[in-house]
Amino acid sequence: MNNKEEQASSHNTIDNAIRIGLIALLTAWCIYIALPFIGPILWGIIIAVGTYPLYRWLQKKLGLSNGWTATVFTALMLVFLITPTVMLSNALVSEVSVFSQDLKEGSLVIPPPPDSVADLPFIGKDLSTFWTKASEDPKATLGELEPEIKKLGKWLVKAAGGAAVGILMLIFSIIIAGIFLASAKGGRNAAETVFARFIGGRGKEMTDLSRDTVTSVVNGILGIAVIQTLLAGMGFIAMDIPGAGILALICLVLAIVQIDILLILIPLSIYMFNVTDTGPAIAFLIWNIMVGLMNNVLKPILLARGVEAPMSIIFIGAIGGLIAHGIIGLFVGGVVFVLGYKLFVFWLHEDKETSRSI
Repeated sequence: MNNKEEQASSHNTIDNAIRIGLIALLTAWCIYIALPFIGPILWGIIIAVGTYPLYRWLQKKLGLSNGWTATVFTALMLVFLITPTVMLSNALVSEVSVFSQDLKEGSLVIPPPPDSVADLPFIGKDLSTFWTKASEDPKATLGELEPEIKKLGKWLVKAAGGAAVGILMLIFSIIIAGIFLASAKGGRNAAETVFARFIGGRGKEMTDLSRDTVTSVVNGILGIAVIQTLLAGMGFIAMDIPGAGILALICLVLAIVQIDILLILIPLSIYMFNVTDTGPAIAFLIWNIMVGLMNNVLKPILLARGVEAPMSIIFIGAIGGLIAHGIIGLFVGGVVFVLGYKLFVFWLHEDKETSRSI
């Protein structure tokens, strides 16, 4: 290679390096500008993909165009999701504020346990004794746990403080979902093009896998969890149960990580028999049983009989998303983590599938 060729090669290397650097800078800048909108847009895409079958059903019933059906569907989602969410969020903010203030002032009040607690099998007597001591002298009984309780209180305050922002993001995301639903065909073509650029000729297959995974998670896990939580929360508020917002948040987390919320609903039902009249307590018990068993009824209706992903993947995604991004992260984290897991498994077995097809 002569000097001219070496200089030309060096020139090309420098030019390529400059081009790559400028492209990387432009990409980073675009991401930085779009960063505040990435969460709502991602959540909007998830909602659109997960609710698309319901959207298509509504369109067939109404016989409207894509745009008008998307408008009606978006309005219905806003009414049926935002109203109870605002009620539960207000309860959560109010309760957490009182709880935090009591912790700071050392004036935390714990009610005495109902008599039925002592009759519980295995742990009844010990739990009743500890609960009674805690109600008589909370500071002395919970003294060793005070730092952890205060940390929990700070985290709850942070989560409650972000509730208003979370509701605004949910509204924004639902509107974005409506826009995506109105142009679903174009969105699918765009997804296939992106996957094809990354992995070649299997863009359609990857798009179908991503759609099926998101739909399964949204319908089979998140949708049922949200419905159960909203109905359970309405019951808590109707019965004027202390800490209704916090209890609803606990139910939401349990439902998303696939733990039966009857673990919360049944003890609350027993508690209400000790603090209210028999009639309302029986009605509350029946309501809680219906809400708790709803998981078994809704899954077949929503055509999602489970998600082919380990519970640990769902748990890590949901809890990690909650810690990292607040309430919205509880939903987005679970979907993204399960989708990433499914795509990773697909990539691992891609060579095997290719050899079989050959």
